[in-house]
Amino acid sequence: MADYLLLFRGGEAGRLKDQESPEKWQAHMQEWMQWMSALTEQGKFVGAQPLKGGGKTVTGTGKVVTDGPFVEGKEIVGGYLICKADNFDEAVEISKGCPVLKHDGIVEVREINELHM
Repeated sequence: MADYLLLFRGGEAGRLKDQESPEKWQAHMQEWMQWMSALTEQGKFVGAQPLKGGGKTVTGTGKVVTDGPFVEGKEIVGGYLICKADNFDEAVEISKGCPVLKHDGIVEVREINELHM
């Protein structure tokens, strides 16, 4: 079994939180909790966190620091989840349950490479 990183991009969670009723936001958050609870029960959940907006980027050998990230909304990474799966295909299947997909979001699935030192 390997660890996989699911990166959540885009989606309309910000709009839900800022422009919709508190009830819709609560329902959205409940979907996330149910999905992660199911993964926990299956022994597949490792950890997850949302990311705050804004940030800085450090670029190149000159280590230039700029405000950012400034990318299109659909490309902004809003959070991540680390899960366990028997193979890449299973990790992709797990990602299909992600609530961000109900709001036009994107889930990027990446296997975490073990670092041997």
